[in-house]
Amino acid sequence: MPLSPGSDKLSPADVPPAAGPGSGARLHGWRHPSLLAAAGLSVGAGFAQFSASTALPDIAAAFGQAAEDGSLAARAGLPVTVLGTGLAVIRLASLAAAPLTGLADRRGRRSVLLASAVAGLAVTVVAAASVGFWMFVALFAVARPLHTTTNNLAQVIAGETTTTQHRAQAMALITAGYGLGAGLSGLARAVLGEGRGFRPLFLLAAVPLLAIALYQRVLEEPARFQRVRAARGRVRSLLRHPSAEVRRRLALLSAAAFALTLITGPGNSFVFLYGESFLSMSRGQTAGILLAAGPVGLVGLVAGRALADRLGRVPSALATQLVITAAAVLTYSGGPELLVGGYLLTILSAAATAPAVGAMATELFPTSVRATVTGVLAAVGVVGAVAGLVLFGWLADELGGFGLAAGALAVPVAALTLLYLGLPETRGLELEESAPEDLSPLPQPPAA
Repeated sequence: MPLSPGSDKLSPADVPPAAGPGSGARLHGWRHPSLLAAAGLSVGAGFAQFSASTALPDIAAAFGQAAEDGSLAARAGLPVTVLGTGLAVIRLASLAAAPLTGLADRRGRRSVLLASAVAGLAVTVVAAASVGFWMFVALFAVARPLHTTTNNLAQVIAGETTTTQHRAQAMALITAGYGLGAGLSGLARAVLGEGRGFRPLFLLAAVPLLAIALYQRVLEEPARFQRVRAARGRVRSLLRHPSAEVRRRLALLSAAAFALTLITGPGNSFVFLYGESFLSMSRGQTAGILLAAGPVGLVGLVAGRALADRLGRVPSALATQLVITAAAVLTYSGGPELLVGGYLLTILSAAATAPAVGAMATELFPTSVRATVTGVLAAVGVVGAVAGLVLFGWLADELGGFGLAAGALAVPVAALTLLYLGLPETRGLELEESAPEDLSPLPQPPAA
C-alpha cells in the first residue's frame, strides 16, 4: 500500500475508511501530524518520568543527613538501599499502567492517552512541593503509571495508524520523543545550576502540560481500532481471547521484556549518583553525558530502524539486547571513561532495540487486545526493573561496589534474551496478516 505521491497520507483508494459515518480517518505515514502529536506527548512523559533519576543526587542531598564516616550512605546522602527501595516503589507503581493502558481497548486510544498525559504531568508539578523523601516517592508513585500509560498508548497509536513500511519509523519517532524528553530533564538540571535542588526541575513539567492543548487538536483515533470496535460491538478481553498463540507470544515477549528492564532499571537509574558521588564527576560532566546521549540515541534509532526492516524484528531485538547487557556492566566497571563509554553504548543499543521490539509488540497481537498487551508488557518490565533495583542496591551495599552487582545481573538477562528466538518474524507483514483476530494459521515470514 504505497503512499500517494508527495503526501504522508494514504489515498482513499489505498485503504478502506474507518467504520462509522463521516469518519475521515486513514492510515498515515510516520510524519503525519497525529503521530507527531503522539511523539510530543511522549516527550512530556519522558521529561517527567526521567526527572526523578536525573535529580536523584539533589533529592538525596535534600532529604539525607550529613556524615563523614566514609560509608556509601555518607557519600550518596542516603543509604543506597533506601534510594534503591524508593526507586523500586516508584517503578512498582507502574504496574497500575497495565489496567490503565488496557482501558484504551474499551474507551479508545485517544481519550485515555490525553487523560493520562494531563494527570501525570500535573502530579509531577505537585511533586515539587515534597517535604520529605517518602513524600516524593509517594507522589512519583502516582505519576509514574500515568507517564507509562502515555508512552504505551503513543506507541499503540503509532503502530496502528501506519503501514508496515512506516511502522518501524513510527516506533522510532515515539522512542525518540521519549528520549528527547529524558535528555531535556538532564539539560534543564544543568542549566538551572548548582544549589537549585530538585524543585525547579519538577515545576518545568508545566511546559509540556500546557502543550497538550495543541496536541489534542490533531491527535486521531486509529482507523484500525475503530473498525474492530464497530465490527464487534465491544472488544473481547485478553483473558478470553480464544487463541493459545496469543498467550504463547505474550509469555515469550514478556520474559524478554523482564530481562531487558532487569538490567536497564538499575543500569540507568544510578548513573548520575555513581558518577557524581563515587567518581567525583561534576554536574556539568554528567549533563554533558546526557547531551552526547541525544545524537548517540538518534544514531541508534536510525540503525535500529534499518536493522528491523532489513534484518528482521527478531534478530535485531536479540542482538541489540545482548549489547545492552554488556554495556550496563561496562558502565559500572571502572572510572569516568568507562562510565561514559558504557552509558553511551547502552543508549545506542537501547535505541537500536526500540524499533524492533516496538514493532513486534504491535505486529504479534490482534487489534482487539493490543493496548492490553502493551500494558501487560510494560507491567512485566516494571517487575523486572523493580527486581533489578532492589537486587542491585542490595548487592552494591553488601559487596561494596557497583560493578559486581551489574555483572551478577547480566547472567540471567542474557539467558532470557534468547527467548526472542521462539517468536515468529513479522517483517513485511501488515497487522491483518501478522495478527488476525483468530491468529490461525501462523503467518510465514517474508522472503529475505
